[in-house]
Amino acid sequence: MKSGFLGLTPIQLTGLILGIAGLFLPLLLPIATLSTAGQIGLGIFIMAAIFWMFEPIPIYATSMLVIFLQVLMLSAQGPVYMDSELPVSNPVELREQNWQIPTEALRDDGTVLVSVEPGETQTVSVQVLDRNGQHAIVQSEELTTGHNIVTNPDHRLVNYQPNSYTDYIGTLANPIIILFLGGFMLAEASVKYNLDKNLTRYLLGPFGTRPRFIVLGLMLVTAVLSAFMSNTATAAMMVTVILPIIAQLEPEDRFKFGLALAIPIAANIGGITTPIGTPPNAIVIAALTEYGIDISFTDWIIIAAPLVLVMLVFSWWLLLTLFPPGSNRFDLKLEGKLNLSAKAIGLYVIFGVTVLLWITENQHGIPSSMVAFLPVAALVTGRILNKNDIRKLPWDVLWLMAGGISLGIGMSQTGLAEWMISGLDWGAMGYITLVLAFSIVAIAMSNFLSNTVTATLLMPMVISLQVSGVMGESFNLLITGIVVAVACSLAMVLPISTPPNAIAMSTGIIRTKDMAKMGIIVGVTGVLVILAYAVFYWPIVTS
Repeated sequence: MKSGFLGLTPIQLTGLILGIAGLFLPLLLPIATLSTAGQIGLGIFIMAAIFWMFEPIPIYATSMLVIFLQVLMLSAQGPVYMDSELPVSNPVELREQNWQIPTEALRDDGTVLVSVEPGETQTVSVQVLDRNGQHAIVQSEELTTGHNIVTNPDHRLVNYQPNSYTDYIGTLANPIIILFLGGFMLAEASVKYNLDKNLTRYLLGPFGTRPRFIVLGLMLVTAVLSAFMSNTATAAMMVTVILPIIAQLEPEDRFKFGLALAIPIAANIGGITTPIGTPPNAIVIAALTEYGIDISFTDWIIIAAPLVLVMLVFSWWLLLTLFPPGSNRFDLKLEGKLNLSAKAIGLYVIFGVTVLLWITENQHGIPSSMVAFLPVAALVTGRILNKNDIRKLPWDVLWLMAGGISLGIGMSQTGLAEWMISGLDWGAMGYITLVLAFSIVAIAMSNFLSNTVTATLLMPMVISLQVSGVMGESFNLLITGIVVAVACSLAMVLPISTPPNAIAMSTGIIRTKDMAKMGIIVGVTGVLVILAYAVFYWPIVTS
């Protein structure tokens, strides 16, 4: 039901009001322990989180707004920091350890700020001997004539060095975005020339006619396709494959629920396999890259594929247990003919070469994002994709990811990310507890929010634990990032949790209670499997 105001529902209108209020609240109620830039960043973060949750505007529009506000309010070229300099003054030595400094430089706690380097200050203790108008006489063993005393401790440049606006708008050309663009273009071409359907026909052939193995085949094919294509597109295609199978079942046969649920579950899990399988993978990889941790295409597969296989086999067993087949045989009717046109053959070559280069990245050393430019350039140069095909690409997803990367940059640059985790005693939290905490939070949030949004909100906190050093030597940034990426993709309790869930629900076959039951069991098991891999497997393959 529309509210009548701006065409928004009451929930969306509430989100709009809360988001706008959240943007300005940190500036209206300043936080003493957070810099001015951090307060601006906090406002942008609150607004983005609320807008992403309530969707008063599309989620990709929120990402665009985030980038715009950061350029406007946090960049060196924006009106807030343009031509701005930190006001400093050198102390005048009167006699040993006695100094004359500007009175306004004194803080209430008997200290002054000294500018160490751009964006960084340190606190120096002083003892006030005399105040005389604009100057004060103080005693201090720490001051030197080379110090630059900050004359306005509340200045917006204290503990902040604004970066260029290009750092924010340049996220749309981030290597991870290019990697996904290449994947999207391959997926679009595969659909256009029926490569996806032909792959399905050939891959499902070996699984015979027994119901349990047909389900296994459907899940494996869906997972493999989701590793290289959008899991949404894969789910949409595979649902059309199962409908004729379900039509062969008796109306009371509960196996139809299992068949219909197999597709979204396999699509969600399969996306974990490769860096291009699902956006949370890209968000995590991009954040890790910012801190000098590069993960190749092959490395990610080595990290993720074993867990994917375990979760697929478990989900297959669970589906057959909850929804056992009522008959012993099905006839798969998979019709189709391999497209042998010149453009289709060109697609097959480009697809094969690209995937081969991706999975052999460790051998030849060409980054996967650079390889992704091969299909980007070749598919349009060879006229395999035209301008109408390019227009159909999911640009909204790329904008959403770019906004998330930009938000992470802003939170790190302003010190907001570090401030957000400073209130908890992370040092008292053990490694296992930390893994469990991030796994549970990521799955819980992703069931109600986009998994991309969840990864976007959690990764700055993960990065902050590394930067602050509060976890000590027990903290592993790479593994914690992997935990977030994997957990985000294991959220599948509700129809709104993931697009594949929504697509499967749209068939009218699945009941919400069955989806919730499967999703809860898969999610809880996923947390335990993640913990096992984080303790026993990932430390070995990432060392």
